[in-house]
Amino acid sequence: MASLRDIRRRIKSVKNTRQITKAMELVAASKMKKAQQAAVAGRAYAQLMADMLAALAGRVDENQHPFLVKREIKTRGILLVTSDKGLCGPLNSNLFKLVTEIKTPTKFVAIGRKGIQFLARTRRDVVADFSVNDKVPFSEVKVVIEFMIKMYLEGTIDTIEVIYPHFKNVLIQEPTVRPLLPLTSLNDFVSHLRAESGGGHQVDDRDMLFEPDANTVLEALLSFYVNRCVYQLILNAKASEHSSRMVAMKTAKDNATKLIGELSLEYNKARQAGITQEILEISAASYSSQ
Repeated sequence: MASLRDIRRRIKSVKNTRQITKAMELVAASKMKKAQQAAVAGRAYAQLMADMLAALAGRVDENQHPFLVKREIKTRGILLVTSDKGLCGPLNSNLFKLVTEIKTPTKFVAIGRKGIQFLARTRRDVVADFSVNDKVPFSEVKVVIEFMIKMYLEGTIDTIEVIYPHFKNVLIQEPTVRPLLPLTSLNDFVSHLRAESGGGHQVDDRDMLFEPDANTVLEALLSFYVNRCVYQLILNAKASEHSSRMVAMKTAKDNATKLIGELSLEYNKARQAGITQEILEISAASYSSQ
Protein backbone atom coordinates (compact mmCIF):
# COMPACT_ATOMS: atom_id res chain seq x y z
CA MET A 1 0.00 0.00 0.00
CA ALA A 2 1.24 3.49 -0.82
CA SER A 3 2.39 5.69 2.04
CA LEU A 4 0.21 8.49 3.38
CA ARG A 5 2.63 11.06 1.98
CA ASP A 6 2.39 9.58 -1.53
CA ILE A 7 -1.42 9.53 -1.41
CA ARG A 8 -1.56 13.14 -0.21
CA ARG A 9 0.78 14.12 -3.04
CA ARG A 10 -1.45 12.40 -5.60
CA ILE A 11 -4.59 14.03 -4.22
CA LYS A 12 -2.98 17.45 -4.45
CA SER A 13 -1.84 16.76 -8.03
CA VAL A 14 -5.29 15.60 -9.14
CA LYS A 15 -6.93 18.64 -7.51
CA ASN A 16 -4.62 20.92 -9.49
CA THR A 17 -5.53 19.07 -12.69
CA ARG A 18 -9.24 19.38 -11.90
CA GLN A 19 -8.85 23.11 -11.39
CA ILE A 20 -7.14 23.49 -14.77
CA THR A 21 -9.71 21.40 -16.67
CA LYS A 22 -12.58 23.30 -15.04
CA ALA A 23 -11.08 26.61 -16.18
CA MET A 24 -10.60 25.26 -19.73
CA GLU A 25 -14.20 24.03 -19.76
CA LEU A 26 -15.50 27.50 -18.87
CA VAL A 27 -13.32 29.20 -21.48
CA ALA A 28 -14.42 26.76 -24.20
CA ALA A 29 -18.10 27.27 -23.27
CA SER A 30 -17.73 31.04 -23.62
CA LYS A 31 -15.98 30.75 -26.99
CA MET A 32 -18.55 28.25 -28.26
CA LYS A 33 -21.42 30.61 -27.49
CA LYS A 34 -19.73 33.48 -29.34
CA ALA A 35 -19.00 31.26 -32.36
CA GLN A 36 -22.63 30.10 -32.49
CA GLN A 37 -23.89 33.69 -32.36
CA ALA A 38 -21.55 34.66 -35.20
CA ALA A 39 -22.77 31.75 -37.34
CA VAL A 40 -26.45 32.58 -36.78
CA ALA A 41 -25.84 36.26 -37.59
CA GLY A 42 -25.06 35.37 -41.23
CA ARG A 43 -28.48 33.87 -41.99
CA ALA A 44 -30.08 37.15 -43.04
CA TYR A 45 -27.24 37.72 -45.53
CA ALA A 46 -27.75 34.25 -47.01
CA GLN A 47 -31.50 34.84 -47.37
CA LEU A 48 -30.98 38.12 -49.23
CA MET A 49 -28.41 36.45 -51.49
CA ALA A 50 -30.92 33.69 -52.30
CA ASP A 51 -33.53 36.29 -53.26
CA MET A 52 -31.10 38.04 -55.61
CA LEU A 53 -29.97 34.79 -57.23
CA ALA A 54 -33.61 33.75 -57.72
CA ALA A 55 -34.25 37.04 -59.54
CA LEU A 56 -31.19 36.44 -61.72
CA ALA A 57 -32.04 32.83 -62.62
CA GLY A 58 -34.24 33.67 -65.60
CA ARG A 59 -32.09 36.49 -66.96
CA VAL A 60 -28.68 34.89 -67.44
CA ASP A 61 -27.07 32.07 -69.36
CA GLU A 62 -25.81 29.74 -66.65
CA ASN A 63 -23.28 28.10 -68.94
CA GLN A 64 -21.36 31.36 -69.22
CA HIS A 65 -20.15 31.34 -65.61
CA PRO A 66 -17.20 29.02 -64.75
CA PHE A 67 -18.70 28.18 -61.34
CA LEU A 68 -21.78 26.69 -63.02
CA VAL A 69 -20.04 24.75 -65.80
CA LYS A 70 -19.61 21.06 -65.06
CA ARG A 71 -16.21 19.64 -65.86
CA GLU A 72 -14.47 16.28 -65.75
CA ILE A 73 -13.10 15.75 -62.26
CA LYS A 74 -9.45 14.80 -62.54
CA THR A 75 -8.09 16.39 -59.36
CA ARG A 76 -10.18 17.28 -56.35
CA GLY A 77 -9.43 20.37 -54.30
CA ILE A 78 -10.16 19.96 -50.59
CA LEU A 79 -9.94 22.46 -47.76
CA LEU A 80 -9.35 20.61 -44.47
CA VAL A 81 -10.45 22.58 -41.40
CA THR A 82 -9.08 21.33 -38.07
CA SER A 83 -8.05 22.83 -34.74
CA ASP A 84 -4.69 24.34 -33.84
CA LYS A 85 -4.67 22.71 -30.40
CA GLY A 86 -5.58 19.34 -28.99
CA LEU A 87 -7.65 18.42 -25.93
CA CYS A 88 -10.85 18.42 -27.98
CA GLY A 89 -11.78 14.74 -27.93
CA PRO A 90 -12.11 12.78 -31.20
CA LEU A 91 -12.89 15.90 -33.26
CA ASN A 92 -9.74 15.88 -35.41
CA SER A 93 -9.33 12.10 -35.63
CA ASN A 94 -12.84 11.77 -37.09
CA LEU A 95 -11.90 14.28 -39.81
CA PHE A 96 -8.70 12.37 -40.54
CA LYS A 97 -10.75 9.21 -41.15
CA LEU A 98 -12.57 11.02 -43.97
CA VAL A 99 -9.24 12.07 -45.46
CA THR A 100 -7.87 8.52 -45.40
CA GLU A 101 -10.93 7.30 -47.32
CA ILE A 102 -10.07 9.57 -50.27
CA LYS A 103 -8.33 7.50 -52.96
CA THR A 104 -8.67 9.84 -55.98
CA PRO A 105 -6.00 12.44 -56.92
CA THR A 106 -6.47 15.35 -54.50
CA LYS A 107 -4.72 18.58 -53.63
CA PHE A 108 -5.20 19.75 -50.05
CA VAL A 109 -5.32 23.17 -48.46
CA ALA A 110 -5.26 23.11 -44.66
CA ILE A 111 -6.49 25.38 -41.90
CA GLY A 112 -5.34 24.35 -38.43
CA ARG A 113 -2.05 23.02 -37.14
CA LYS A 114 -3.39 19.51 -36.43
CA GLY A 115 -4.55 19.05 -40.01
CA ILE A 116 -1.26 20.32 -41.41
CA GLN A 117 0.69 17.87 -39.26
CA PHE A 118 -1.54 14.96 -40.31
CA LEU A 119 -1.30 15.72 -44.03
CA ALA A 120 2.48 16.06 -43.81
CA ARG A 121 2.79 12.85 -41.79
CA THR A 122 0.72 10.87 -44.31
CA ARG A 123 2.61 12.42 -47.27
CA ARG A 124 -0.40 13.89 -49.03
CA ASP A 125 -0.29 16.62 -51.67
CA VAL A 126 -0.52 19.83 -49.62
CA VAL A 127 -0.34 22.99 -51.72
CA ALA A 128 -0.83 25.53 -48.92
CA ASP A 129 -1.66 25.93 -45.25
CA PHE A 130 -3.23 28.85 -43.40
CA SER A 131 -4.02 29.85 -39.84
CA VAL A 132 -7.27 31.47 -38.66
CA ASN A 133 -7.64 32.62 -35.06
CA ASP A 134 -10.64 31.94 -32.84
CA LYS A 135 -12.38 35.23 -33.75
CA VAL A 136 -12.39 34.14 -37.43
CA PRO A 137 -11.72 37.52 -39.07
CA PHE A 138 -13.05 37.54 -42.63
CA SER A 139 -9.80 39.06 -43.90
CA GLU A 140 -7.96 35.85 -42.99
CA VAL A 141 -10.62 33.59 -44.48
CA LYS A 142 -10.77 35.58 -47.72
CA VAL A 143 -7.11 34.84 -48.46
CA VAL A 144 -7.82 31.10 -48.29
CA ILE A 145 -10.88 31.36 -50.54
CA GLU A 146 -9.17 33.49 -53.17
CA PHE A 147 -6.26 31.04 -53.31
CA MET A 148 -8.57 28.06 -53.94
CA ILE A 149 -10.73 29.92 -56.48
CA LYS A 150 -7.61 30.87 -58.41
CA MET A 151 -6.54 27.20 -58.58
CA TYR A 152 -10.08 26.26 -59.69
CA LEU A 153 -10.22 28.82 -62.48
CA GLU A 154 -6.71 27.87 -63.67
CA GLY A 155 -7.72 24.20 -63.85
CA THR A 156 -5.26 23.03 -61.19
CA ILE A 157 -8.21 21.54 -59.30
CA ASP A 158 -11.65 20.59 -60.64
CA THR A 159 -13.65 20.87 -57.42
CA ILE A 160 -13.63 22.91 -54.24
CA GLU A 161 -14.74 20.90 -51.21
CA VAL A 162 -14.50 21.48 -47.47
CA ILE A 163 -13.93 18.81 -44.82
CA TYR A 164 -14.99 20.21 -41.47
CA PRO A 165 -16.79 19.22 -38.22
CA HIS A 166 -20.46 20.14 -38.60
CA PHE A 167 -21.96 21.44 -35.36
CA LYS A 168 -25.27 19.70 -34.61
CA ASN A 169 -25.43 20.23 -30.87
CA VAL A 170 -23.12 20.42 -27.88
CA LEU A 171 -22.54 16.66 -27.86
CA ILE A 172 -22.50 15.91 -31.61
CA GLN A 173 -20.03 17.33 -34.14
CA GLU A 174 -20.37 15.39 -37.36
CA PRO A 175 -17.37 15.14 -39.73
CA THR A 176 -18.67 16.37 -43.08
CA VAL A 177 -17.51 16.74 -46.69
CA ARG A 178 -19.20 19.82 -48.18
CA PRO A 179 -18.89 20.32 -51.97
CA LEU A 180 -18.87 23.98 -53.07
CA LEU A 181 -17.80 24.12 -56.72
CA PRO A 182 -18.95 23.46 -59.37
CA LEU A 183 -22.47 24.56 -58.47
CA THR A 184 -25.69 22.94 -59.65
CA SER A 185 -28.32 24.92 -61.55
CA LEU A 186 -29.23 28.29 -60.07
CA ASN A 187 -32.77 27.26 -59.08
CA ASP A 188 -31.60 24.16 -57.19
CA PHE A 189 -28.83 26.18 -55.64
CA VAL A 190 -31.23 28.91 -54.47
CA SER A 191 -33.48 26.33 -52.77
CA HIS A 192 -30.49 24.85 -50.99
CA LEU A 193 -29.24 28.27 -49.92
CA ARG A 194 -32.65 29.22 -48.50
CA ALA A 195 -32.85 25.97 -46.55
CA GLU A 196 -29.41 26.64 -45.07
CA SER A 197 -30.34 30.17 -44.05
CA GLY A 198 -33.44 28.94 -42.24
CA GLY A 199 -35.69 30.95 -44.53
CA GLY A 200 -37.52 28.05 -46.17
CA HIS A 201 -38.74 28.65 -49.70
CA GLN A 202 -40.00 32.23 -49.43
CA VAL A 203 -40.02 34.13 -52.71
CA ASP A 204 -39.31 37.83 -53.14
CA ASP A 205 -41.76 39.03 -55.81
CA ARG A 206 -40.18 42.44 -56.26
CA ASP A 207 -38.94 43.27 -59.76
CA MET A 208 -35.21 43.81 -59.33
CA LEU A 209 -33.17 46.02 -61.64
CA PHE A 210 -29.54 44.95 -62.04
CA GLU A 211 -26.80 47.38 -63.07
CA PRO A 212 -24.73 47.27 -65.21
CA ASP A 213 -26.30 43.95 -66.30
CA ALA A 214 -27.46 40.62 -64.87
CA ASN A 215 -24.39 38.63 -65.99
CA THR A 216 -21.98 41.05 -64.29
CA VAL A 217 -23.98 40.91 -61.06
CA LEU A 218 -24.10 37.10 -61.20
CA GLU A 219 -20.34 36.89 -61.62
CA ALA A 220 -19.77 39.05 -58.54
CA LEU A 221 -22.55 37.44 -56.52
CA LEU A 222 -21.34 33.86 -56.92
CA SER A 223 -17.90 34.90 -55.71
CA PHE A 224 -19.58 36.45 -52.67
CA TYR A 225 -21.43 33.18 -52.15
CA VAL A 226 -18.25 31.11 -52.03
CA ASN A 227 -16.68 33.63 -49.64
CA ARG A 228 -19.69 33.59 -47.33
CA CYS A 229 -20.10 29.84 -47.43
CA VAL A 230 -16.49 29.04 -46.49
CA TYR A 231 -16.62 31.72 -43.79
CA GLN A 232 -19.77 30.16 -42.30
CA LEU A 233 -18.27 26.67 -42.42
CA ILE A 234 -15.17 27.83 -40.54
CA LEU A 235 -17.37 29.54 -37.94
CA ASN A 236 -19.25 26.26 -37.64
CA ALA A 237 -15.98 24.37 -37.26
CA LYS A 238 -14.83 26.74 -34.51
CA ALA A 239 -18.10 26.22 -32.64
CA SER A 240 -17.59 22.45 -32.98
CA GLU A 241 -14.02 22.70 -31.70
CA HIS A 242 -14.97 24.72 -28.62
CA SER A 243 -17.95 22.47 -27.93
CA SER A 244 -15.86 19.30 -28.21
CA ARG A 245 -13.17 20.78 -25.97
CA MET A 246 -15.77 21.83 -23.41
CA VAL A 247 -17.20 18.29 -23.26
CA ALA A 248 -13.71 16.74 -23.08
CA MET A 249 -12.67 19.07 -20.25
CA LYS A 250 -15.92 18.41 -18.36
CA THR A 251 -15.30 14.68 -18.65
CA ALA A 252 -11.74 15.14 -17.42
CA LYS A 253 -12.96 17.27 -14.51
CA ASP A 254 -15.56 14.66 -13.53
CA ASN A 255 -12.97 11.88 -13.73
CA ALA A 256 -10.62 13.91 -11.54
CA THR A 257 -13.38 14.40 -8.97
CA LYS A 258 -14.07 10.67 -8.96
CA LEU A 259 -10.35 9.89 -8.60
CA ILE A 260 -10.03 12.34 -5.70
CA GLY A 261 -12.85 10.50 -3.93
CA GLU A 262 -11.14 7.14 -4.45
CA LEU A 263 -7.78 8.48 -3.27
CA SER A 264 -9.39 10.10 -0.21
CA LEU A 265 -10.98 6.78 0.69
CA GLU A 266 -7.64 5.03 0.23
CA TYR A 267 -5.95 7.69 2.36
CA ASN A 268 -8.49 7.31 5.16
CA LYS A 269 -8.13 3.51 5.09
CA ALA A 270 -4.34 3.77 5.24
CA ARG A 271 -4.55 6.32 8.05
CA GLN A 272 -7.01 4.15 9.98
CA ALA A 273 -4.79 1.13 9.48
CA GLY A 274 -1.82 3.08 10.83
CA ILE A 275 -3.77 4.19 13.90
CA THR A 276 -5.00 0.63 14.51
CA GLN A 277 -1.44 -0.67 14.20
CA GLU A 278 -0.20 1.88 16.73
CA ILE A 279 -2.95 0.95 19.20
CA LEU A 280 -2.08 -2.73 18.83
CA GLU A 281 1.59 -2.01 19.43
CA ILE A 282 0.81 0.06 22.55
CA SER A 283 -1.51 -2.65 23.85
CA ALA A 284 1.07 -5.35 23.16
CA ALA A 285 3.82 -3.36 24.91
CA SER A 286 1.55 -2.72 27.90
CA TYR A 287 0.62 -6.41 28.15
CA SER A 288 4.23 -7.57 27.92
CA SER A 289 5.31 -5.13 30.68
CA GLN A 290 2.84 -6.77 33.07
